[in-house]
Amino acid sequence: MKSMGVDLRGIVEKKKTSLEELQGKSLAIDGYNALYQFLAIIRGRAGEPLTDSSGRVTSHLSGLFYRTANMIERDIRVVYVFDGKPPTMKEVEIKRRMKIKKDAQAHYEEALTRGDVEGARRYAQMTSKVKDEMIEDSKRLLSSLGITWIQAPSEGEAQAAYMVSKNELWAVASQDYDSLLFGATRLVRNLTVTGRRKLPGKSLYVEVEPEIIELQKVLTSLDLTREQLIDLAILIGTDYNPDGFEGIGPKTALKLIKEHRTLNRALENLPAGSGGEDLAMIRDIFLKPEVTDDYRIEWREPDVEATVRFLSGERDFSEERVRSTLDRILKSRKERTRTTLERFF
Repeated sequence: MKSMGVDLRGIVEKKKTSLEELQGKSLAIDGYNALYQFLAIIRGRAGEPLTDSSGRVTSHLSGLFYRTANMIERDIRVVYVFDGKPPTMKEVEIKRRMKIKKDAQAHYEEALTRGDVEGARRYAQMTSKVKDEMIEDSKRLLSSLGITWIQAPSEGEAQAAYMVSKNELWAVASQDYDSLLFGATRLVRNLTVTGRRKLPGKSLYVEVEPEIIELQKVLTSLDLTREQLIDLAILIGTDYNPDGFEGIGPKTALKLIKEHRTLNRALENLPAGSGGEDLAMIRDIFLKPEVTDDYRIEWREPDVEATVRFLSGERDFSEERVRSTLDRILKSRKERTRTTLERFF
């Protein structure tokens, strides 16, 4: 799976939820994050991605279409937010991820050669790449479904968190915890990977359920300010200082920040020297991210024929299945409209 963002597992308070409980809520989905998950999960027996007759990868479109349709049916109103230009300080992390993918590709091919299907599938998930043409195809599909997508000037999670912090949307939906650092009042995890999942390397399956994390509850339970939570994250390691500080995990970082109250004081008590301008710049990325107000949030009726032309006519999806899914979307919308009118009268 995707290795991104700061690791706050084990110290943040979570609450299990369900798609039913999210009914009527509006969510900003980290587009890159969701597409990466679809590319990693939706694969064939030996780890090969789904493709059309021209060899173009369609795993991301399959995930985007059917998962989004499922959420629309349940009256979960979604907005997808896509990354813009990453901050300069993210270059090290981007290069690290590229190396991981390159190494995983080599291991994947070796596993296929020796007939290790399970190993091949495991490594295949790590080779996933979200390419520019995939993002453009995803935006085209979302537009035909009547779903708002927003192009962030920089980090998609920062833009999503900004809209949630303004109460324009209820929560950010992402696998990463970074949204909390960017100031999102709520984070929903596992939204796009909900369901039965096989554990890597084992013949065991687990049920993955959505979970809600509320920023204020996290800060209260940890007795930290948001600024201190960011300092804690810097100690562990973020996308902008991926190595963090040696030997420091979430619990140790929490202890250091609670004891010393600031990052610089905590660093003075570590053998690894002190914080400098780079760490201050990382803090500013989270506290003063580059965002935009140039967007309009709306949910429209899907354009059935445009969606069918794209998915079935150009990408070889089953027309019967696509139309059936679109019919369910339209039916659910009509039922909600009728219920609303009945309540009114």
